[in-house]
Amino acid sequence: MNLKEVTLKVVELTKIIGQYIQSEAIRFSTNDVEEKGLHDLVSYVDKEAEKRLVKALSEIVPEAGFIAEESPQLKRSNELNWIVDPLDGTTNFIHRVPVYSVSIALMDKNELVSGVVYEINLDECFYAWKGGPAFLNNIPIKVSPSKRLEQSLVATGFPYHDYSLMKPYLKLFDDLMKTTRGIRRLGSAAVDLAYVACGRFELFYEYSLKPWDVAAGAFIVQQAGGHLTDFKGGDNYLFGGQIVASNKIIHDEIMKKIQRHFRGTI
Repeated sequence: MNLKEVTLKVVELTKIIGQYIQSEAIRFSTNDVEEKGLHDLVSYVDKEAEKRLVKALSEIVPEAGFIAEESPQLKRSNELNWIVDPLDGTTNFIHRVPVYSVSIALMDKNELVSGVVYEINLDECFYAWKGGPAFLNNIPIKVSPSKRLEQSLVATGFPYHDYSLMKPYLKLFDDLMKTTRGIRRLGSAAVDLAYVACGRFELFYEYSLKPWDVAAGAFIVQQAGGHLTDFKGGDNYLFGGQIVASNKIIHDEIMKKIQRHFRGTI
């Protein structure tokens, strides 16, 4: 399989889907919102976007299965699988906050081999394939060269239903408020990770995430020279629900803080 060719086809596909999502944003009403669970929102836009993605991705790599947010009934393969989030940042979309994205990754057995994150509002497409660099709109990108947390801008997210780790999370939040250049919460984990990859953020951390939230962005961070772990410092960040993504240089520094504040809870 030519991963470069596959990835560039997905880049074009995400832009087509992005155009559909933006066309619906004009006429979208809060009456179109459904609740999958506590604060877990979905709309016909998410569902239709995923339907179109699944159809097109099945044509790009016919043998691949799917791990998709809105279509749990889709079959997974023992080898290749697409990991799809048709609209990462649904709550932002619903409230007309302009940070949301399409996120698509390709996994070969247990290894990510391609990732595309298209931030629709700024028309910024981040992508990478195994063996190649990471790109933003055809320009190679790298993680930030900042050497210390105090020089870093940090991104995080807030859980919308799993509050089991909120006490240590808020302690870490308080710590980082005082020891970094600031903390941002954009509302799309895929975009947060893409911004780490291109050096806008030095660090992103969050818990209670799903594979489709992080797969594409995490792979792009990796190809841009960054580092990823779970909160324990292991490599279960894709399916384990916890992720720390950094420019690699500050990773040891942030892990010491995480392990101190989350001691006994993870």
